[in-house]
Amino acid sequence: MDETLAKKLRILADAAKYDASCASSAAPKRAAGKDGLGSTTGAGICHAYTPDGRCVSLLKILLTNWCLFDCAYCVNRRSSNVRRAKFTVEEVVNLTLNFYRRNYIEGLFLSSGIIKSPDHTMELLTRVAKSLRRDHGFAGYIHLKSIPEASPWLIEEAGLYADRLSINVELPTEASLERLAPEKDGAAIQGAMAQIGERIVQAKAEKRRFSPAGHSTQVIVGADATTDEALIRKSALLYGSVGLKRVYYSAFSPIPDGSAILPPKPPPLQREHRLYQADWLLRYYEFTPDEVADASEDGMLALDIDPKLAWALKHRDKFPVDVNKADREWLLRVPGLGARAVDKIVQARRHATLRLDDVARLTSGLKRARPFLVAADHRPVGLTDRLDLRTRLAEPAKQLSLF
Repeated sequence: MDETLAKKLRILADAAKYDASCASSAAPKRAAGKDGLGSTTGAGICHAYTPDGRCVSLLKILLTNWCLFDCAYCVNRRSSNVRRAKFTVEEVVNLTLNFYRRNYIEGLFLSSGIIKSPDHTMELLTRVAKSLRRDHGFAGYIHLKSIPEASPWLIEEAGLYADRLSINVELPTEASLERLAPEKDGAAIQGAMAQIGERIVQAKAEKRRFSPAGHSTQVIVGADATTDEALIRKSALLYGSVGLKRVYYSAFSPIPDGSAILPPKPPPLQREHRLYQADWLLRYYEFTPDEVADASEDGMLALDIDPKLAWALKHRDKFPVDVNKADREWLLRVPGLGARAVDKIVQARRHATLRLDDVARLTSGLKRARPFLVAADHRPVGLTDRLDLRTRLAEPAKQLSLF
């Protein structure tokens, strides 16, 4: 790699690190033809572990960090004094192919600042994916960041070649956008997301290709005064109205020469973690937005306990529930029982009456579950009502270790 290209790569890979919405899960399984290159396995997250235990990675870069917009929270904003760089379409294509052949990556996550116009930027992003697919037979994973203001026909073409599209909502309220990103239009962003969602549904019905791994978004946590409750309600709205695959929560990180209207410090990373747990309650545990909101205090999720435990402690009168008789809906509300464990319990109790040891074999969270469930040989008399139950079940502070 020549020195100029290596310098661009350092700048534009670093500039892309703030975007968390780079999952490659739900991509269709695909292998290249005889003269092609690459494959997908249907699961994976950039620089993380897949559900089947594999560690995979994506080339995660910006096409350029030049941008017409001046969003206060963005390190690549127009008024920022960061080093700038811009790849050509051919450079991104060649980097992707060369890195794949060296077994460095399994796919590409490509975003960009807005240069010249939204249509011009979207056209360049699409040309990268189109060249990889059509000119080089690349069958690996491709995730493109879509530009909300771009023409619908450009988004349509991007969906033909990308496995997943995403548009970042960035901030959850119009007031926050007007204050921190006045050049962005929340209604236009959500409208573009809705159009992508409609195209995905239509393509599935017509059995044709369009962003087969769905679409996602990212919201910044802690750059404004938005509460956790408002963030979760916004996510629930997006899941229901535009058919998002995932909402990613990215803790605000102070940037060099940041605006005075931004917080001087980032929020606790545990807050981001609790939001992801609350998001899972919506998507996998059949909680409503009101129930998740009920787990909060003054709109904020507790940092010392997870949202499901917080909800259970507020509704002790609903517990304990009987693992041998309770509906699946109520078993999903027992702290310590994951969705898979609940399904195993429902299946196992068809053949035998479950004892506490049986439950222990189906979940690793029995310590948290014990006060909230009844088994054939277990009834937590008085335990659910203990005043110190929260303290007993709170997660202890952990010191990071290199070993």
